[in-house]
Amino acid sequence: MKASVAWQEDVHFTAQTGSGFQIEIDGNQEKGARPMELILAGLGGCTSYDVVKILQKSRQDVVSCVAEIDAERSDAIPAVFTKIHITFVVTGRKLKEKIVERAVKLSAEEYCSASLMLERGGVEITHSFTVIDAE
Repeated sequence: MKASVAWQEDVHFTAQTGSGFQIEIDGNQEKGARPMELILAGLGGCTSYDVVKILQKSRQDVVSCVAEIDAERSDAIPAVFTKIHITFVVTGRKLKEKIVERAVKLSAEEYCSASLMLERGGVEITHSFTVIDAE
């Protein structure tokens, strides 16, 4: 896996992913996301991917999966994440709550590389979920 980050001006950078996508990064949030926001977005994407794939393999009729992420950072420099809570809002037709719970647990404990990496680095990560019927 590869990526490159090129300085543009002031605190604005353009990242180029190994798969060919560009991401704008900006410390002032004028032209792009802050770097720490991208870490949370990457975590959300990683774990949501797992949850959706597990639900699909379990023959659940998923319509939407949103990961809402709240994080706390240390007051000291470097201001690393200390706690992260992920709330999954899963919408579907006749979803079984136990299967959604299992999907969230499997992602957290076995599959999500981003989550496991952050936990091994000392970040406390918790999860919850809400199931919405999409009749």
